[in-house]
Amino acid sequence: MKILFAEDTKDLNRVVTAALEFEGFYVDACTDGEAALKHALSDSYDAMIFDIMMPERDGLSVLREIRSRNIVTPVLLLTAKSEIDDRVTGLDAGADDYLPKPFAMKELMARVRAMTRRKQEYDSGVIGYGDISLNGETFELKCENTVRLSVKEFELLQALIRSSDRPLTAEYLKKNVWANSPNATEGTVMLYIQYLRDKLRAVRSKVSVIEDDRSCILTIAAQD
Repeated sequence: MKILFAEDTKDLNRVVTAALEFEGFYVDACTDGEAALKHALSDSYDAMIFDIMMPERDGLSVLREIRSRNIVTPVLLLTAKSEIDDRVTGLDAGADDYLPKPFAMKELMARVRAMTRRKQEYDSGVIGYGDISLNGETFELKCENTVRLSVKEFELLQALIRSSDRPLTAEYLKKNVWANSPNATEGTVMLYIQYLRDKLRAVRSKVSVIEDDRSCILTIAAQD
């Protein structure tokens, strides 16, 4: 699974990144809030970890911004502050969990695993559509190139492929792909549709997601 980790203390950043990768996560790490926001708005993640006190932009500001953009990815906040008011502020801003510094690495890993725990089991086989293949074990999308999808990207593309003979509304996809995310909106669905379009272009596929009056259907794009 894919994690976005933002922490400005470089030594701690390296240690936590290494620990997450050892646990099997794919990690995008950065050291300031602007970089964290750029990553969060341009790619899909299964969880995000933000230090509250960061240069350029603080973690709470980044959290509020992504929530305003219909991004409902679970977020864990890290901070040296442990006062209850600070915790409440973070949770009210849309955080899913909160861990004060200093923390034990085992506790951090346990909390990340809890946030990213799969709500369902997936067929570990490979399904194909047009010129793409989708691996249910590695969550890799493959055509000329290969990219790793987040869980939600995988679930969305899987739903579209399995229903490629009929249009699926954004409302239907929200209820089925984001069934356990009450704050998800149709805007969340359309944001992830854009993520998928970017990934399909990245692997140089001729498969495209076509939008018609807020209905989505996966189709093969016309040959050049």
